[in-house]
Amino acid sequence: MTQASDQPQDSEQYKKKQQFFKSLLTIYGRKPILEALQNPQLEFFKLHLADSNKPQGIIAEILQLAEQREIEVQYHDKKALSRISKNAKQDQGIAADIKLKQYLSVEQFLASNNKDATLIALDRITNPQNLGMIIRSVCAGYVDGLILPQKGCAALSPLVIKASTGTVFKTPLLYSESIEQALQLLSDNGATICTLSSHAKTSLFDYQAKGITVYVLGNETDGVSQQVAQLSDHQLTIPMSNDVESLNVAITAALIAFKK
Repeated sequence: MTQASDQPQDSEQYKKKQQFFKSLLTIYGRKPILEALQNPQLEFFKLHLADSNKPQGIIAEILQLAEQREIEVQYHDKKALSRISKNAKQDQGIAADIKLKQYLSVEQFLASNNKDATLIALDRITNPQNLGMIIRSVCAGYVDGLILPQKGCAALSPLVIKASTGTVFKTPLLYSESIEQALQLLSDNGATICTLSSHAKTSLFDYQAKGITVYVLGNETDGVSQQVAQLSDHQLTIPMSNDVESLNVAITAALIAFKK
């Protein structure tokens, strides 16, 4: 016999709670967390520590800052902490939940957006350095959101945060379960999906975007998947000289981010 939940799955309170936890970014590692705590613009939800940590050195500094900022500290055994950090080998016995103010689902973005918008979507971008540099370009450029699917792409790890030079905390990020799900939803709501191909006839710089336009960046080795290619409305190319065949995906993102 199935017991009824205390909180209905479709209630407004439940939805708000789910959205709150999805808006949290968990980071790990002593130095990344110390640097994050030293940034007064970042809002923390909770600090997690392995109970085996000794309150000295950098751990003592972290605890002092957490106390000054009135951040809740919770202690765990190593196994429990590794479930939070999802990286037992590199978490150094510490993790932290940071509230991302601009972390929305694709559905929320569509519900709140009533104008033309430029989005960049990532299809199986697995290199943390590339992801960090893409985030940095999106933050600096004229892009309204970066779609980060929860499956298939690099996680927002300390390596990504470092490569983004901290811009991950202020970049508009949109999440979905998969890239195909996000693109299908956007397409159903009138968005134009563009992929890049060296064989395309239309230049990225000549293309005049209208409405919501999504530029999809494919895997560093294979490009966009066949499923994503099938959802594409336009293929665009970046003209290149001297027989150069392709650019690093982060460079391509920068060209798109500053395209007007």
